[in-house]
Amino acid sequence: MKGTEKIIAHIEAEAKEAAEAIIKSAEEKCGRITAQYEEKAAGIYSEKIREGVQACQDREDGALRIARMEARKKVLAVKQEMVEKSFEDAKQSLLSLPEEDYLALLSRLVRDAAGTEGEEIILNRHDHEALGEKLLKIVNENGARFTLADDCGDFSGGLILRRGNIETNCSIELLVDLCRGELSSKLAEVLFR
Repeated sequence: MKGTEKIIAHIEAEAKEAAEAIIKSAEEKCGRITAQYEEKAAGIYSEKIREGVQACQDREDGALRIARMEARKKVLAVKQEMVEKSFEDAKQSLLSLPEEDYLALLSRLVRDAAGTEGEEIILNRHDHEALGEKLLKIVNENGARFTLADDCGDFSGGLILRRGNIETNCSIELLVDLCRGELSSKLAEVLFR
């Protein structure tokens, strides 16, 4: 496997674990939201039926179709929102790992993505100041020659490895986005059975 494939496989495994934790919470939220919309749709349905009986049977049929379509749109919008929120929660879970676990994640990303063990490590400003030297100590403990770049990246977490003009993006945003395509349908399937 190439470095990027290893990273993707690793992130997919972590994302699946994070998704399972998120799924439980999301299923509960989905149940509450579904109940709210079912109650709201039932209210809309009853109101439209009363209006339809008063006006005429044709009007009743038209109003019922509109109410069902709107309810489906709202439920679909909530489902899409929940899937999106699940990925955002997964990203935030990775970013809020305890320092020791976050350092372990960063060092794994370096080891999995490194080509020559001599690349520069680019971190965001916060991680650069708070964790840069600790990360270097971990990744260089077996004689590797990684260095910490002087410049900082504009990403929320993770890192970028640079050797000359070649950069390998291992930012949390990109890694979660790479998993999004494959996991979105699986997550939706689990959330909305």
